Amino acid sequence: MSKPLLFMICSLFLVVGLTFWLFHNERSAGRPTAPNQSQPNPTEGTKSGESEMILLCAASNQSVIEQIRKQYEEETGRRVSVQYGNSQSLLAQLEISKRGDLYLPADNSFLENAKGKKLIEEVIPIATMPIGLVVKKGNPKGITSLADLKRDDVRLVQADPEAAAVTKVARSILEKLGQWESIKEATRGFRSTVTEVATDVQISVADVGIVYSPVLVSFPELEFVPIVEFESGVSQVSLGVASSTKQPAAALHFARYIAASDRGLKTYQQQGFTIGEGDQWSDVPELNIYAGSMLRPAIEDSIIAFEAREGVKVSRTYNGCGILVAQMKAGQIPDAYFACDLEFMSQVTDIFPEATEVSQNELVIMVPKGNPKNIASLRDLTKPGLRVGIGHEKQCAMGWITQNTFRESGLQQELMSNVAVQTPTGDMLVNQLRTGALDAAVAYLSNAAGAAEFLDAIEIQGIPCSTATQPWSVAKNSKYPLLADRLFQRICSAESQDVFEAEGFQWQLGAKKLNIPKTSATPSTDTSPTTATAGDKE
Repeated sequence: MSKPLLFMICSLFLVVGLTFWLFHNERSAGRPTAPNQSQPNPTEGTKSGESEMILLCAASNQSVIEQIRKQYEEETGRRVSVQYGNSQSLLAQLEISKRGDLYLPADNSFLENAKGKKLIEEVIPIATMPIGLVVKKGNPKGITSLADLKRDDVRLVQADPEAAAVTKVARSILEKLGQWESIKEATRGFRSTVTEVATDVQISVADVGIVYSPVLVSFPELEFVPIVEFESGVSQVSLGVASSTKQPAAALHFARYIAASDRGLKTYQQQGFTIGEGDQWSDVPELNIYAGSMLRPAIEDSIIAFEAREGVKVSRTYNGCGILVAQMKAGQIPDAYFACDLEFMSQVTDIFPEATEVSQNELVIMVPKGNPKNIASLRDLTKPGLRVGIGHEKQCAMGWITQNTFRESGLQQELMSNVAVQTPTGDMLVNQLRTGALDAAVAYLSNAAGAAEFLDAIEIQGIPCSTATQPWSVAKNSKYPLLADRLFQRICSAESQDVFEAEGFQWQLGAKKLNIPKTSATPSTDTSPTTATAGDKE
């Protein structure tokens, strides 16, 4: 080999080696992050199959989120990248690029906009923050009112009113007071974010700015000045899960951490935010739900989908509501209760003080396909020798409502003489009809809808009390009130409503909060055997 060629080869190896050494050394030393973007810890990974989480976060929350992010990564080993900016720019980024798993604007108005564009699925409330003025420590220019902002010797800066939440809120208040145009004219400049406004005051480019109070946690040399005109200027801070996320369970895992009362919310409170109600932190929380048996076909698929999306467990107990109430009174308290009727929610108002009407279900007379006994009304159930099944009055709402219906018909004594079986659930009556053990049964339309291939349903006419109303409520001492509320939102989805209606329920549109009074004639509960003859004493 010639010496020139050997020299060229050696030089090439030297250049490659030097390049590799410089690249490796630069990575080891770490590179500065781009402006407004957090730097993930390269020593930590993510759970198997998960990519790094991306949170789009309003600059007003940067200080608190950075602390939470670091705690989360250290505790869970999962990595999160955060991009900070004004709320509107981040929303536009989410809409255009569809890149981002979570969106945390400075005010809920941006989330409402995002929801309207179908960019956001779940919304999780976190905290509130008031707006006011920021000045140098000691307030050297004595700025205490809106009038002071218009003084010639006062330099005012604001965040962009078209993009930043703080100025959108302030403008809304000032417009109602007829003050916006004069304040806008007095403003020396508009900045991209609220933190830039605080920075301008800090470096004496401005004398005063309009900010959220928690922003000043990062600016100890500045002072927050509340003014009476901005007393109503409070922004609700909530976290949205992007509809486009490819890893919803991972996104919701971090969201639950941020909104946990013993994790992220503690940090929010320490940094001057007013926190709301939060869940206790758990890596994989288990939600405990009690529901009347008749509701199972209407809600089971929604619960399964919820578990998969959230990455949580939902333990559900289906049974007659009388039995469920007895368990609760004995101290077995679930996180949420979905009752078959208001009567059985009214017995546990000390546990579930507030409930929401969801659906209705009416009683019908079920008979074998073709109606061989020619039954057309309640009176026909009094025919001699007919074997009739009903719900157990003390074990389920269906039995309680059946007795009310029998009394209202004026035929209770005659009807009960033909009752051969009382059960805690309608499914048991369906099974006995199918095996020929009964000639007819009084149960819910939803029970009949699930067995339409084998049974016919006959309407009970003229008796309003034959309709049951199903309420949902979260226990006041639940460890997971937010998680339970999100499950309820899943149950209230359009897809879920279709399932309810297909199962024979009537959806209660515009369901409202109910303060359910304790009734003076509530059904007593019973945990005796699940079948009983008409002659049994209860």
